[in-house]
Amino acid sequence: MELVAMQWQKSSFSTDAESNCVEVAAHEGRLLLRESDIPAVTVTVSRIDFAALLAGIKGNQLVCP
Repeated sequence: MELVAMQWQKSSFSTDAESNCVEVAAHEGRLLLRESDIPAVTVTVSRIDFAALLAGIKGNQLVCP
């Protein structure tokens, strides 16, 4: 999979000066997540799982062990 050619979207909370942010790209019906300072490492999730993650973050419902 060619990660460079994909259209990566940076969070609207990130500025152009920041190189440490989460980016998202769509690929074959799934979403890829990566940290901009380590672009070779990606996590692939379904759109449903990504929506659940965002809802958990926005609702402050994530529990860390």
